[in-house]
Amino acid sequence: QVQLQESGPGLVKPSQTLSLTCSVSGVSITTTYYYWSWIRQPPGKGLEWMGAIGYSGSTNYSPSLKTRTSISRDTAKNQFTLQVSSVTPEDTAVYYCARGYGSSWSHPDYWGQGTQVTVSS
Repeated sequence: QVQLQESGPGLVKPSQTLSLTCSVSGVSITTTYYYWSWIRQPPGKGLEWMGAIGYSGSTNYSPSLKTRTSISRDTAKNQFTLQVSSVTPEDTAVYYCARGYGSSWSHPDYWGQGTQVTVSS
């Protein structure tokens, strides 16, 4: 049974770096052809794909977030991490981690439950 669980601070101050971790169980994040994404949903808006890390460790990012976003992984812990630098209140959102198959942009088949992050002083 595949499960994903987001963790991290719920409140981040403007200009700081947001850091979230997704813990995965039931499948190794190095299993061939799986891609591990971060997706967010700001209040009142739609889902926004932020980026992904693949089974080989390769990464892809949304062009609009590329300069501020980094995704990495810890294969020993079966976790992958999102960092967003220089956050503003516009980065306030529910953040989800998810699994896709075949490419960074594939529609996810498993999602975490989401974690609220608020950017405020």
